[in-house]
Amino acid sequence: MTTSVTQQPAGECTPGSEVASARPVRGYASGKDDYLARLRKIEGQVRGLQKMIEDDRWCPHVVTQVSSVNRALQEVAVGLLNDHLHHCVMAAARGADADGEERLDEVAGTIRQVLRL
Repeated sequence: MTTSVTQQPAGECTPGSEVASARPVRGYASGKDDYLARLRKIEGQVRGLQKMIEDDRWCPHVVTQVSSVNRALQEVAVGLLNDHLHHCVMAAARGADADGEERLDEVAGTIRQVLRL
């Protein structure tokens, strides 16, 4: 693996680069516990939504809670994109021009996907 400041570790910032014996360190690794805690909280909110429906709660209250879950998921997505920009895209930009262009295209495509909500 490359550990130079100008290059990213091999396979770390590429999709599908997981190797059975060694997992790559992703850009969000330092905040992984926070992301998992947020996702568990969101999971609890979704279970709460299911209970609201089971209990025949008032529609506007359910919709408000759905909105809250959507917002929480959007915050996770923005955080992950931010980590990716600061880790993988910056590393690629410091390296070869083709790698930087490829990462920017990748981020633009991801943003397009997110905006299709």
